[in-house]
Amino acid sequence: MPKVLISDKMDPRAAAIFRERGVEVDEITGKTPDELKAIIGQYDGLAIRSSTKVTKDILDHATNLKVIGRAGIGVDNVDIPAASAKGVIVMNTPFGNSITTAEHAIALMFALARQLPEANAQTQAGLWPKNGFMGVEVTGKTLGLIGAGNIGSIVASRALGLKMKVVAFDPFLTPERAVEMGVEKADLDTLLAKADFITLHTPLTDQTRNILSRENLAKTKKGVRIVNCARGGLIDEAALKDALDSGQVAGAALDVFQTEPAKESPLFGTPNFICTPHLGASTDEAQVNVALQVAEQLSDYLLDGGITNALNVPSLSAEEAPKLKPYMALAEKLGSIVGQLEGDAILGVAVEVEGHAAELNQKPITAAVLAGLMRVYSDTVNMVNAPFLAKERGLDVREVRHDREGDYQTLVRVTVTTENGDKSVAGTLFGHAQPRLVELFGIKVEADLDGTMLYIVNQDAPGFIGRLGSTLGEASVNIGTFHLGRRNQGGEAVLLLSVDGTVTEPLRWEICNLAGVKQVKLLRFA
Repeated sequence: MPKVLISDKMDPRAAAIFRERGVEVDEITGKTPDELKAIIGQYDGLAIRSSTKVTKDILDHATNLKVIGRAGIGVDNVDIPAASAKGVIVMNTPFGNSITTAEHAIALMFALARQLPEANAQTQAGLWPKNGFMGVEVTGKTLGLIGAGNIGSIVASRALGLKMKVVAFDPFLTPERAVEMGVEKADLDTLLAKADFITLHTPLTDQTRNILSRENLAKTKKGVRIVNCARGGLIDEAALKDALDSGQVAGAALDVFQTEPAKESPLFGTPNFICTPHLGASTDEAQVNVALQVAEQLSDYLLDGGITNALNVPSLSAEEAPKLKPYMALAEKLGSIVGQLEGDAILGVAVEVEGHAAELNQKPITAAVLAGLMRVYSDTVNMVNAPFLAKERGLDVREVRHDREGDYQTLVRVTVTTENGDKSVAGTLFGHAQPRLVELFGIKVEADLDGTMLYIVNQDAPGFIGRLGSTLGEASVNIGTFHLGRRNQGGEAVLLLSVDGTVTEPLRWEICNLAGVKQVKLLRFA
């Protein structure tokens, strides 16, 4: 009989589910790291919330541990790379607190609209400030939704029920899904210019960090009110304070901060600013939901091998895994490069396989493509939940299998549909194991996709490579590998360079300003 430890306080119904399913369970909470190390070796599964820190040291003592289940979405308290290296699956419950978080965002929006915290404080102080507060109605106002996934879509439905107009920015929101949701799909600049209220519902990634930067806050409609119940770091907090002081932003409400616990912030004490201590998921119903879900998920895995909401492994049978592993690595890299280069405008994805790849189960290959594609925008996406996230956003995904023989014994091609037409990348396996890019947006180019790489589009002309090398050399950036392809002599050329050293933003701009350069992007691959 498998054995599970619940190490954080959790709804008692979670333990009841384990027992009903035939899993032995112990509820032992409040242990120090040393105390946890002393007992963790007894258990096959570990169910946690946010208090238990699952470090590499803890995992080194977890000699029998097979799976960790986080009752909630955030897994900052789990060393996922260490868990992966040890073969421990890490799961979370990303949808159990969606309604609760969405409702908190709506509550903060109302609090901003009517200045409820300030009015309450002054009334309780005996001031009776009846004429001191003039609020605004939300009816008829435009809500700007940054992120239209699970939580964002719930906020949109509530806002529409309040007779608001909703404008949404989400790179993976298709026009069809936008119509289904009843929202207007827009780019970020359009949203900033139109919105009376802005709510954020996106993960924190390199692309979304400071998405409300000083520059973007200046683009907002004067008097906008901003709510963030998603992740700290999405807003430049110092810039937000300045925008509140100037009146560009009429009010802001944050449930999350760049540094938590937020013991200090430039926003504290600022008029028209409201904050709560990361309460988005703090309702009785949400805590029950995530506890029940984590118990069901861990039981499914320990008893039947079912994997749900895993963050570090795909859903594969033991027989398929060895054959599919190199193909999935190739597929993820192809998805990653096209996502990093075209992610803002993708409407659909087609995954084609031919040769040896056409003889395999295509679902994991497609899931790997989607994981690589959307990892640019989500810090919790993987090959298990990527297809669900794609479907949730209305992303059209097609699978095509070819029996024909081509130039390569095996080939995987990823074609994305964008507003500017179709863009395609293709790759193969060298030695049946090594992923290799062989085509990039119609240009033949053979390249490994590893580490940090520079992607450069330029006009093919004598002397360019020398100028580029000199620019990188002067910045003490060494070229590791160099891959070049072109459409025709004197036409458009593509360079992919792996580099040793840091390519700073000023250096990237310096390369952009070299004669003939059309585009420069920094790409990162695992």
